[in-house]
Amino acid sequence: MKIMNEEEFNKENTFGKGQENSMFAEYFIGESFLNPLTEYGKDPVFIANITFEPGCRNNWHIHHGTKGGEQILICTAGSGWYQEEGEEPVSLEPGMVITIPTGVKHWHGAKADSWFSHLAFGVPGEDTGNEWCEPVSDEEYNNLK
Repeated sequence: MKIMNEEEFNKENTFGKGQENSMFAEYFIGESFLNPLTEYGKDPVFIANITFEPGCRNNWHIHHGTKGGEQILICTAGSGWYQEEGEEPVSLEPGMVITIPTGVKHWHGAKADSWFSHLAFGVPGEDTGNEWCEPVSDEEYNNLK
């Protein structure tokens, strides 16, 4: 469900927009917002609602872990994209679930003409971490259909 109007989107964004995602801003093109739903390091699973303004996307990145470390996305509002390296992009709509295995280079974000939110779950494990890679180029992004 594409939503360009921010006020309308905020009504649909069940888990709330949160604050400007300044901690990870260097890994995003456009503005994103972070609303932690659990406390990192205290709760057994970190869950956050991440909101992307239209056209915003994160850089290519890889989740690592020798045991666990996967990421699970649950799309909650608006319309977005998910793409694994070498694969076709997947159109994301509310209710969709994406499980991202460790070691898979990928990116996700909003469509150019819609706000977008997803819940991100960090699966606990051993030797987990995130490797940020290059940005998704404007050429790659603008060719998405």
